[in-house]
Amino acid sequence: MMNTPSAAVPSEIVQSPLPRLKITEIFLSLQGEADSVGWPTVFVRLTGCPLRCLYCDTEYAFHGGDWWDIDDIVAEVLKAGVRHVCVTGGEPLAQKRCLVLLQKLCDAGLDVSLETSGALDIAAVDPRVSRVVDLKTPDSGEMARNRLENIPLLTTHDQLKFVICSRADYEWAKAMLREHGLPQRCMVLFSPSKSQVSARELADWIVADRLPVRFQMQLHKLLWDDAPGH
Repeated sequence: MMNTPSAAVPSEIVQSPLPRLKITEIFLSLQGEADSVGWPTVFVRLTGCPLRCLYCDTEYAFHGGDWWDIDDIVAEVLKAGVRHVCVTGGEPLAQKRCLVLLQKLCDAGLDVSLETSGALDIAAVDPRVSRVVDLKTPDSGEMARNRLENIPLLTTHDQLKFVICSRADYEWAKAMLREHGLPQRCMVLFSPSKSQVSARELADWIVADRLPVRFQMQLHKLLWDDAPGH
């Protein structure tokens, strides 16, 4: 777990003048969360992130990676022979040409999802993409980075995720549900932050309050315990 203040950490992404992206890994696994949980899915993990959430489980994607031509990325995804592809990070939208990749994956006939922190503008994302937006809670350490202008852009095709680290986070998330009418806008997901809130505890809170949200545990963590490439 990193305790570095987010303001002191640069994005580390150098934009290429060529039609390419910096990639940490491309791999086939099962989707571990959101509405396509359980489906065989190709994950395209882009390198770099301007945030430093205290519970981050992909710190290995902050730096390094290799430059890939966008058409080669699409070809690699198609080689897997599955319908679902998830573009993730890091923060994939920190690389501007991620928008081009998303469009080309959709054009290839794939079922495309994007996992994004919600700190960057999602308006230009291809409307065929299912946007899974992580709204940062107070105990993430990055709540100030939330771009609330993204909320009105969400549709029933999208999902909004809260990673709950404490009872205070839970109460904050409940207030956000009411203030922004989130359950009427899109699917809302509540996940327990591993080692901070137990899955049973969060489930009990949701049931007691009859919240109109979907509880989720991250399947890939149960199966592979955060191992890269899964």
